[in-house]
Amino acid sequence: MKKVITYGTFDLLHWGHINLLRRAKSLGDYLVVAISSDEFNKIKGKKSFHNYENRKLILEAIKYVDEVIPEHTWEQKVEDVVNHNIDLFVMGDDWEGKFDFLNQYCDVIYLPRTNGISTTQIKKELAGVK
Repeated sequence: MKKVITYGTFDLLHWGHINLLRRAKSLGDYLVVAISSDEFNKIKGKKSFHNYENRKLILEAIKYVDEVIPEHTWEQKVEDVVNHNIDLFVMGDDWEGKFDFLNQYCDVIYLPRTNGISTTQIKKELAGVK
């Protein structure tokens, strides 16, 4: 079985997230999604609309996702890859090159982002910011 992992906050779920999850799952047999914990979001200076438990619940309902785990630190990726027997690490291409160090543990692929949508864009539009 080929296992794939991806990471993100996955707040205000949109079709860009679904595209990433669909494409990541198509690259293997089992998809693990690590989502930022509320505490980790604070460290990163991010505030999610939905808390960790609700984001986890939403992701677990998506047919492409086989398992959801928490992300507590930037440094835990190696441990996650090893402990979950991951074959492929997948991220959006806005992170291109940042996780190449994982190549010694698994394959790393950066997928193109979905044009025309982002959580940041949604938040700005909801706030009335152009």
